[in-house]
Amino acid sequence: MIEDPITFEVIKNVLISSAKEMSHTLQRTAFSPNIKERRDCSCALFDSDGRLVAQSKDIPVHLGAMPLSVKSCIDSLGDELVEGSMALVNDPYSGGSHLPDLTMVAPVFFEDERAAFVANRAHHADIGGISPGSMPGLSTTIDEEGILIKPRIIVEDNLLQSEAIADILSNTRTPDERLGDLSAQVAANHVGHKRLDDVQKTYGWSSLQRTFTELMDYSATMMSRVFHQFRGAKTNFTDFLDSDGAGKWEIPISISLEITKTGLIVNFEGTSEQVDGNVNCPLASTLSSVYYVFIALFGKDIPVNEGCWRLIDVIVPEGSLLNPKYPAAVSAGNVETSQRIVDVTLGALAEILPDNVPAASQGTMNNLSVGGIDPRTGKPFSFYETIGGGSGASKGRNGISGIHSHMTNTLNTPIESLETEYPLMVRRYSIRRGSGGSGTWQGGDGIIREVEILADKCTISIQSERRYSQPWGLKGGHSGLGGRNALLFEDQHYPLEAKTTVTVPRGTIVIVETPGGGGYGPPPVNKVEDGLYSD
Repeated sequence: MIEDPITFEVIKNVLISSAKEMSHTLQRTAFSPNIKERRDCSCALFDSDGRLVAQSKDIPVHLGAMPLSVKSCIDSLGDELVEGSMALVNDPYSGGSHLPDLTMVAPVFFEDERAAFVANRAHHADIGGISPGSMPGLSTTIDEEGILIKPRIIVEDNLLQSEAIADILSNTRTPDERLGDLSAQVAANHVGHKRLDDVQKTYGWSSLQRTFTELMDYSATMMSRVFHQFRGAKTNFTDFLDSDGAGKWEIPISISLEITKTGLIVNFEGTSEQVDGNVNCPLASTLSSVYYVFIALFGKDIPVNEGCWRLIDVIVPEGSLLNPKYPAAVSAGNVETSQRIVDVTLGALAEILPDNVPAASQGTMNNLSVGGIDPRTGKPFSFYETIGGGSGASKGRNGISGIHSHMTNTLNTPIESLETEYPLMVRRYSIRRGSGGSGTWQGGDGIIREVEILADKCTISIQSERRYSQPWGLKGGHSGLGGRNALLFEDQHYPLEAKTTVTVPRGTIVIVETPGGGGYGPPPVNKVEDGLYSD
């Protein structure tokens, strides 16, 4: 029951706007193109227990996972989280996703009482590890992927403490950029803190605290009404990762869904045990992927906060692919496996909601990292981006071509920015025509991106999926084409595996062709067969 609907609505929108303003601050003040151009970052507000209250519409894989990072800071640091302090964490086994995602958490005090938290998560383009970009094609332990940061205080009296981040800067190949991005994260939290303080001064702390509770209760009630429509439904689905990059193929991810009188049970029993390669997905990212699907399908008019998943019970066996134990490698789990979790969840729901669930989208983020020594400056550089593809068609609607889908919500790296910041040249950036699955409604097409290396002995790492399997169609729709990776050097074409790290000479062109989305419904009788397309 909302005590004062008008005040509730005003404060609700102020909270959401505050999270958005935090994101805009972070993007404007960041140093790296990955944050300022691609906007690979997220911001949110939390109550005193670390429960998500409001968020900006940023990166889905960040936002559902961030509450666990906030709670891990509360549990680990306790009374160290004082006024003017901020904590940093990226530990995948304590609510983190993968090591490049650094989460900064700041407490907000009212009358000497710790009453709320503001936090942001940003993907740093290099955090150490065996390859530039900290996203190796093959890693078998977390230690190979960069520096692991357990919750620690790095800001005291509102000032970033150099000694607290010295090991981070010494591990990264690009310390100046890391310092700039960390400073931007501090600035974003200052904005969130200021906005909460403004709300408290205007409406009083009791009204703000009451709205926190009412907002989560409201969202939980709205989601409960959705689940009630499908009470008693049971369904399951299995899909497969192509590989872990370390010799294991067709790795199963199995899900069963049961909608009960009290909520939803999501069970991942039957999923593969954790594997040697880096596709293991931290629990926080697994939960985030599940929550995302239900928000995407049902949450259009529901404020996104912890109340949305209060009724969702997710069962993930410990030591499995989706809840790995230390020291499992996880860098691709957050970006690639999360996409397959979305696929299996949607695949299961398609039996319950055949008219609402789309066919599979590209099912990968096509992670590309390039690093080496920039000949223009003589300093190390580290470039990272994800590349869009085709989205799946749905009843009454074609899929969209050349778009980031599901667990990623970034922009592309503008060619002008890429070529200015790095010794790289974009030779081609186009739609991969005909790669979407045919159907009554056509799946979206993927992308072709060709980047020439303009420095000697650069290291290229690719983490990708759907190179052997294809994004599935629904209701008779055909699958989209799988993706392809390759190198071109002196007119010689060298195919690359889905997950790989190679060192290449100047003049090499890396080619990434991304998957198309699946089609929906049977294709017209005169439709050309899938897989036949021209550039």
